[in-house]
Formats: sequence, C-alpha cells, structure tokens
Amino acid sequence: MPLSRLAILAVVALAAGPAPAQTTAPEPIGIALEGFRYPHPVAYLPVTHGGESLRMAYMDVAPTGPANGRSVLLLHGRNFPASYWEPVAKALSGAGYRVVIPDQLGFGKSAKPGTHVTFDDMARNTAALLDRLGIASADVVAHSMGGMLGVRFTRSYPAKAGRLVLQAPIGLEDYRFYVPPVETEHLVEQERALTADGYRRQLLSNYRLSDPAQVEPYVELRERIRDSGEYERWLRSFAGSYQAIYREPVAHEIPLIETPVLFVMGARDNNAPGRPLAPEPLRARMGQNAKLAGDLAARMKNARATIYEEAGHMVHLDAEARFNQEVLRFLAGG
Repeated sequence: MPLSRLAILAVVALAAGPAPAQTTAPEPIGIALEGFRYPHPVAYLPVTHGGESLRMAYMDVAPTGPANGRSVLLLHGRNFPASYWEPVAKALSGAGYRVVIPDQLGFGKSAKPGTHVTFDDMARNTAALLDRLGIASADVVAHSMGGMLGVRFTRSYPAKAGRLVLQAPIGLEDYRFYVPPVETEHLVEQERALTADGYRRQLLSNYRLSDPAQVEPYVELRERIRDSGEYERWLRSFAGSYQAIYREPVAHEIPLIETPVLFVMGARDNNAPGRPLAPEPLRARMGQNAKLAGDLAARMKNARATIYEEAGHMVHLDAEARFNQEVLRFLAGG
C-alpha cells in the first residue's frame, strides 16, 4: 500500500531528528534588577541623594557557623552586582561572621540617581547602613572600585572600620597623572555604542580572567538592562561612576591607613580605568597593580601584599579556596 503524503513527511521528520530548539533573547530587566535573583534576601535602606528619595539595597547574612560576634562588610566593584560575593559570603558566614553586602547607589538593585555619586556619598551611606543594622564596627573586604570605597570609608569612619582586605583594588595610582579629563556625555555615548561582544572583550582584556566563562552572566545582564525602558538613566549613572574613580583618587590616602591592611593581588591583573583615553606613551605605565600594592604596603604601618600568580582581577573567583582561607586567617589576626 503506498504511503500517504503525511506519512512520508513523518518518516522524513523522524530521519532528520528532532527540530532545533527555538532560541529567544533573554527578557529585558529593570535597572533595579527586578527579577534578577540574589543569593540572600534583599532589604533596602532609605537614603536621600541630590534631593531624591532613593533606596540602597543590601543583603544581611547571618552566621551559619557558631557566631563569633563580628561582622564583615563586602564592597563590590563597578561592573558587578553584590550577588557575585556569594562564595566569599558563604565562607565568612560559615566561620561565624555576620556578612553585610550592599549595592552602592547606582549599582545592582539599588536606585540609580540622576546625579553623580561620590566616594564620600558611598562611604556616608555605608556608615548609615551599619548604624541601621546596629553594627558598631565591621571588617571590610573590598574589590576593584570597592577598594577605593574601602579606603575612603576606613579613612572617613575609622571607628567603624576594622581590618581591611583590598582584593585587586583599582585606585592604587592617581589616574589624573595619565588620563586627561573627559566629559560625561562622551562616556555616555561610548557606553551606549558598546555591543555585547565589545563588552565581553573589554572584561576579558581588562580583568585577565582565568576562565572566560566568568564574564558571561555580566554580559547577559548588561544586555537585558539595555532593553529596559529606563536604560538611559542606568547608562548615565554608570558613566558617571567613572568620574568618581577619576576625580577622587585614594592612592595618596592609602599610606595613611593605620588599621591592618591586606592587599590580595592577581599577578595577571593590569586593570587601569581610563587607559584607552591616555596618550599612547603613557598607557604602558598604567596598571602595574601588583607592584603598586607591594610598594604601598612597604610604606604602611601595618600592611602586606600577597600576589596570586594564577589570578587576574577576580581573585575571589580565580582562586576561591585560597582567597577565602587567606581572608579568614587575616581577619582572625594572622
């Protein structure tokens, strides 16, 4: 009996295998990362900035091991939401620490102000958060841009800051010595023109990650924000944060810190904000971060620098177990 046309089509379909899965672009996400999951419940601190009533997001993680009565403040970098601290928060809470992880204004789940946020603003908001939580003093672990904030916070509120871990911080040099001023509007247009692939290449080039897959969640998140109806507000807030890095150097303050300081540096990390804007002859002199950290530590009362040969800018992900052990040992007085 001859096969019907439908039967023939069915046989051809079976021979060809299953149809390829439909791929769809990720759904847009709001600039406060609504719907983007954080590893712990998120609460909000009301703050006022530039006449705006805003909210600062944070996670307050209770100890999972026997409580030691101490708290640690984790300060994020410019390109990352506070959620990326989860491996460090897990190690700290397991060792008995209360862990407070804020998103600074302009980042993560916090509000995106219409005016620039300075490191002084961030330090003041962070101090207010500790007051809100009834924490008199906290040790500080800070990464990248958060390292600049960690320095400013420690200098501005020494009674609230204990030991300070600076993980691959930027700001170990004064970028004004190399890079000319740039208008925020130019930065906005530069960021607007950056494609997903361009952003991916930028992160891989600047951060020298041991695992390139580490950047993908942040590339996807940025693309989802791009499709938000409030993308322009996010864009201006993000571009404005460069001005805080450029205009508010902390390199000259670091040697004045008297609390114990541990620099944890990746040998492969040569990140230097603004390098593409610097004159060509000066670019090679920027971002010698491991050396800069060692030189600064040698000038300080109570500081040391440790270099991870295998790591780039994301030390707490490139060398997770070693980093966590070293931080715990340092916080314990080692």
